[in-house]
Amino acid sequence: MARYSNPGAGTDRPKGQDIRALRRVVEFLKPYWLRVIGALAALAVTAGATLSIGQGLRGLIDRGLSGDAPETLNNALIFLLMLGVIIAAGSYVRFYLMTWLGERVVADIRNAVFKRIIKLDQSFFEVTRIGEILSRLTTDTTLLQTVVGSSMSMALRNIIMMVGGLAMMVATNAKLALLALILVPLVVGPVLIIGRRLRKLSRETQDRVADVGAFAEESLSGIMTLQAFTHENRDIQRFSEEVSDAFGTALIRARVRSLLNATVTLVVFTGIGAVIWVGGGDVLAGRITGGELGAFLFYAMIVAFSVGIVSEVYGDLQRAAGATERL
Repeated sequence: MARYSNPGAGTDRPKGQDIRALRRVVEFLKPYWLRVIGALAALAVTAGATLSIGQGLRGLIDRGLSGDAPETLNNALIFLLMLGVIIAAGSYVRFYLMTWLGERVVADIRNAVFKRIIKLDQSFFEVTRIGEILSRLTTDTTLLQTVVGSSMSMALRNIIMMVGGLAMMVATNAKLALLALILVPLVVGPVLIIGRRLRKLSRETQDRVADVGAFAEESLSGIMTLQAFTHENRDIQRFSEEVSDAFGTALIRARVRSLLNATVTLVVFTGIGAVIWVGGGDVLAGRITGGELGAFLFYAMIVAFSVGIVSEVYGDLQRAAGATERL
């Protein structure tokens, strides 16, 4: 039984994964601009409230725990509790609206793609595997749902948190902020270098999964002929090989992605350790207060966490960019 009706089908698909391709998805968001604005507003409120925790922490340490003004402790705790309520409410609104947008946009994209496919000339179906078309309607659109409904929101939120955290670090203590910023190239470098390799592997993984679906579709659509020639065992073996290829490629991608995350985490926490050492010396020398150091470390952790999330989400955005190009 032939491996594919056209072995070269699909080889001319776009190979790039430039996240600028996701701009095409924005066209499907335009009809729902009010919900987009609502989600962005909720995102901004939660980000601002989270960054405000650092100042509450600073006041709590310097005044609330000093013993000189016991009422300050109560005020600081009430302030932090109010911020928690704001963050919880904003997170609920943001999550609901972004999830709604993700589901709605993907439904619209699926309708648009099917409408396009159903009107194509028959010659298209002679050179294109049906399994690959089905993969576009299911796997690729699911990737976009994840991006619109979750990853894009996480990316925007953590970029805002990263920029805001850096600004608050500078405002809290410029000396410690300069020390932390020296390590930025050590974080960005691995993201750029390893990220290129990750983009290529992400594309290869998606292609291998498409191959698995295409082979299964090829075999099952011709099941009568396959069984008539007692070709079951051979197709089982070939399918197993396709699955193994997909697993192997996905495993390599997972290793590279894990290496990227581990490298970024190691560099970031090394930087935080250096900040604690220098800042702790300044506290002992009386040059800064304990609250100032505590607030700075809070913002440093915010920035470190945001960098890690952005590097993680960037891989999802690249995969979705490849899906967008194919769609």
